[in-house]
Formats: sequence, structure tokens, C-alpha cells
Amino acid sequence: MANVRTYSPSVRVGNWNEDLCLEEDTLKDFLDKRDSGELLVQKTHNLLQNTLRKVDLSVTTDGLLHFGDTVMIVNPGAERNDVRDIRQRDPTALCLNISEYKAHLAAQVEAPCPVSASRIIKPCIRNAFVITSVDGTPNGEALRYGQDFALSTTEGYAGNLKLHSDRVSFLKCAKKSRQQEVSLVSDLTHFIRWKTIAFEPQLRMEYEGLPVQANVKLLITHCKTHQHLNIAQDYVARTPFGYEYEVTAHMDLDSHRAEKETNHWVIITGTPTDDGRTMFDKPRPDPSGLTDRPMEGTGEVRNAGLDPNQTKPAPQTQEKPSMEQMLTQIEQTARGEEALPQTQ
Repeated sequence: MANVRTYSPSVRVGNWNEDLCLEEDTLKDFLDKRDSGELLVQKTHNLLQNTLRKVDLSVTTDGLLHFGDTVMIVNPGAERNDVRDIRQRDPTALCLNISEYKAHLAAQVEAPCPVSASRIIKPCIRNAFVITSVDGTPNGEALRYGQDFALSTTEGYAGNLKLHSDRVSFLKCAKKSRQQEVSLVSDLTHFIRWKTIAFEPQLRMEYEGLPVQANVKLLITHCKTHQHLNIAQDYVARTPFGYEYEVTAHMDLDSHRAEKETNHWVIITGTPTDDGRTMFDKPRPDPSGLTDRPMEGTGEVRNAGLDPNQTKPAPQTQEKPSMEQMLTQIEQTARGEEALPQTQ
């Protein structure tokens, strides 16, 4: 108890002069750090401001993806087919997962940088990627199924890093799932090459070489290892933005040798409107033409001009013919004559 100060420095007891000097030095250090922006709360604010800054996605006019487009890579999620099924997962977007320690020290994202799948699907610095050519195809040309390309982060704070993956080894693998690791690097090697594969398994050979449509389900495959971009939904990592899913390169197949929902991706583009929404948020017209239904995974249904209390159109009733018209038609049929058209 000898070192415990029971009085404030204003009370002239003990080493009161030393206590006053210590408090003045502490206040001076605080003011210096605040002026230079070195306080932890300031660094955290700068991290959120830089990584969550809004990005305008590219707008496609022909419904296709092109080299040089700024897009989002979104997994539509998994729906719960049974009440006992706990694998229901919301739509998630591929994003860079910068560590909080490096973010406080670096002016931009440095390689290598891990990636994760976040529930934040609003376009920002974290989840915006640029479709980059690796075979000399100029920007503006349509991306085709089976064609090699690279996914790069945006210029500036994101550092223009490339999505990279390599074979699993004892020392190089995902931290939790132990699957093939996916990260962001700055080197231009063969390990940054990816390609798109059509969603329908029976039509993949027919789709080979055709332009890739935007905002549709597809598979993103690593050219070197032939593993699909995958969400390890059983493994969650803690990030400065909350708990997020681990992203790996893994071919997740079901009992029918078909890819599961964790391998399904949608390359999202922007909309020509200024409301900050993407094509993932826009509703799609229902075949009946009466209601609009959104992209898969949103679970939202919008009414298209109908009465809010009316979920489906009123059935059309057809007027039944009278007894005299029925008898007349029977007599004409018995005499072999053509039946007169019924009057409405």
C-alpha cells in the first residue's frame, strides 16, 4: 500500500511535485499523438474510412462482362431447405481482409493480404475488383468462358493486388480449413490466373468461348490447380469488421458430383441509376409479368403495380351458355350442321 496514492496531486502530500510533472507529461503526450493522428481511435476511424469508402461499379450496356470492369464477386448464399438445417447462409462478397495492425502502420494495403467473405455487399474498397487481362486482350473486350483473367483490387489504397492461389502444402494452406489458400499478392505469375465456367454442368462445353453474362451464377476456377473459388462456411475468422467466412480454393461436391452452393458466384455490376444500388439488389421480372422477384438469395418480393392487399390477380370467370343455346347447339350437331358461335 506504500505505492498507492490516496490523494490528488493538488494535495501537498508525499511526492506531490513529481505527480504534477507526470500528469503534465501524460497530457502533453496525448495532445502530441492527437495532433499527429496516432491515437488508436483515429487509426481505427481512418481504417474504416479507407476500406469502406464507396466505389462505383461498372455499368454494362450489353449485359456482358468486359475486361477493365469494376465488379463485385458475390456468393448468393444457401437457403434452408429444412427446419433442422442450420446451414442457412446470407449472401456474402469476396473482400480483402487487412489486419488491423498493418492497417495502422501502412499507407495502403500491402501484399500478401488474406481474403474473406463478408456480409457487407455494398460496393466499397474492400470488395471491389477489376477484371484484368493476362493474355493481352484490350480493355473493353468481352470476357469469355474458359478465358484466363486476373482479379485485381482497385488502384490507390487497395494497392492493385492480384487474387492468388497455389497448391496445398504442409506449410502453405488455409489457417482453419487446411484447404488451398487464397490471398492477394503483387507478383504477376501464373498463379493469379482464373477462368469462368458455366453454371449448368450439361452445357459447359457449349458455353466454352461464348461471352460471359453479368449478374448470373457461374464458377470461378483456378487455372493452375483447377480448384473452384470456395467459401469454407464451417470456418469463421475474426476481422476488424466482424466475423467473416474463410475463402479457399476447393471443389466442394455433393453426392451427385455437382458443385455445392459454396462454389457458386455471381459477378455483380452497377446500375445506371444514382441510388447506390447494384444489380444484385435490383428485382428481376417474374415470368407471369405481375410481380418482380429479386436476385437469388435476397428473399425479397416486390409488388409490380398490384393492389398491396392482392397477392395474385382475380381469376377470370367465363359466362356459361344458357339452356336454349345448349339445346340449339345439340340439334345442329345432330343434323350435321356447324355450331353457331356462342354469344358472350
